[in-house]
Amino acid sequence: MTVTTTDLFTTHEELLSSALRAITERGYWSAYPESPSPKVYGETAAADGKAAFNALQGLDFPLDQPADEWVAPEQSPFGIPLGVRYPRTSPDALIAAARAALGSWRDAGPQQRAGVCLEILARLHKRVFELANAVHATTGQAFVMAFQAGGPHALDRALEAVAYGYAEQTRQAGSVVWTKKADTLAKTYHLVPRGIGLVIGCNTFPTWNSWPGLFASLITGNPVLVKPHPGAVLPLAITVQVAREVLAEAGLDPNTVQLAVDTREAPIAKDLALRPEIRLIDFTGSTAFGDWLEQHARQAQVYTEKAGVNTVVVDSTADFAGMCRNLGFSLTLYSGQMCTTPQNLLIPAGGIETEAGHKSFDEVVDGIAGAVRAITADPAKAVEFTGAIVNGDVVDRIEAARKLGDVVLDSAELAHPAYAGAVVRTPMIVKVTDGYAAECFGPVTFAIPTESTRQSIDIFRETVGQMGAITAAVYSTDESVLDAVEQAAMEVGVHLSANLTGGIFVNQSAAFSDFHASGANPAANAALTDGAFVASRFRIIQSRRPA
Repeated sequence: MTVTTTDLFTTHEELLSSALRAITERGYWSAYPESPSPKVYGETAAADGKAAFNALQGLDFPLDQPADEWVAPEQSPFGIPLGVRYPRTSPDALIAAARAALGSWRDAGPQQRAGVCLEILARLHKRVFELANAVHATTGQAFVMAFQAGGPHALDRALEAVAYGYAEQTRQAGSVVWTKKADTLAKTYHLVPRGIGLVIGCNTFPTWNSWPGLFASLITGNPVLVKPHPGAVLPLAITVQVAREVLAEAGLDPNTVQLAVDTREAPIAKDLALRPEIRLIDFTGSTAFGDWLEQHARQAQVYTEKAGVNTVVVDSTADFAGMCRNLGFSLTLYSGQMCTTPQNLLIPAGGIETEAGHKSFDEVVDGIAGAVRAITADPAKAVEFTGAIVNGDVVDRIEAARKLGDVVLDSAELAHPAYAGAVVRTPMIVKVTDGYAAECFGPVTFAIPTESTRQSIDIFRETVGQMGAITAAVYSTDESVLDAVEQAAMEVGVHLSANLTGGIFVNQSAAFSDFHASGANPAANAALTDGAFVASRFRIIQSRRPA
């Protein structure tokens, strides 16, 4: 099958126009249905996707890249025997192939690149159930979450990046005849990509966190090396496979996108990141490695999303049960293994005012703990919210947190009804007065008694200012308190949610409306997705000649 890039742009032009409008208007809009219902995707879609996923297990992954050897680094948190083998290609070969692909991809221009990118997204959408199974198996996410976050929501974020990249490249003329008195010049403005991009994937959200950087670099003309986390290779291997197929069919070099696989025993991320040919790096993961990239990969434009101390200021509420339910669900979802999950609950030691009267500090904490207990009471239902623990480091953090204070709600082990090998843990809430200023990734929440809401705001400002955060929340019936926390959030550069008691949660981020991370505090130096996320991935080089 052969298609032209012009045909691809024409096919997807209406979708691109809708996305361009959505990033301006910021209202609710989604291009990809988030419900895995057969009424939406067809009666056989789920079974077909599962069968396609099963067919990959225990075999060499079909990818047309040269292989120095084949490796199978993944270990499923659910104990699913994946056994998929991937080609490991040397960094030298990857970079040489990417350099050779750069010219044709650059010269394709933003319109043709947009057509290719949107076709890749369309084909990934057709394989959404296969991708959902891959995300589910490699991350420990419950299946519905894996479908939504790993499929439609990730596709929306990728489309958002394409829209921003296209807008940034096309908002001015490509050439102009310029006249000043007796002098006339023909000026041409060339869009020049930075160079080779490197996307370093994470174990927990391999598509949601990787696709924005991948497509932001592609739409702006940069070939990309995709280096998955060794624990979650398959979702990104499918991504690369689809991208290479579309590129080849469009008559472009498939090495514009390549898979860079490594293992825990022989990592290559640092080696690749320091190569002078690597000019863009997108990373999601630990603070330690994110800081290392920012400090050492000086030849590249580095975009990092790291860890932070997500904080909730509880002052008062007009819906105590709703507040407890909302926070309880936020703490339970994916066992707190989200960069957006609340960690610190700042509550006045004297308690708070509610529609049901005064609640003491202990009653507030018990209310939130009770909501968690209600969600996790039935193990068969609970695992559809908690998923599985992604790695042993999370379990170690639970054990360490237990020693920091008084355990109000202990983390319990649950047996997964479908996967005997899964490690499942419910959320823990610990009352502490110290030790809460560092990030503790996983199902651990600290309940912190403060002298007053004023002190809560001061602690919020101090901890987020020093450690960063991806999200923050406040509960109050006092407009002056809401305003004070909003002012503090602006000062420390963190997105704020106020009085969430219904079906929207602080750890959710909606593409085309919400910015994920801000780039304005230590937790992340970039936002997904805005103009700044794409604009530095290319430069405008002008030439002038007498007309």
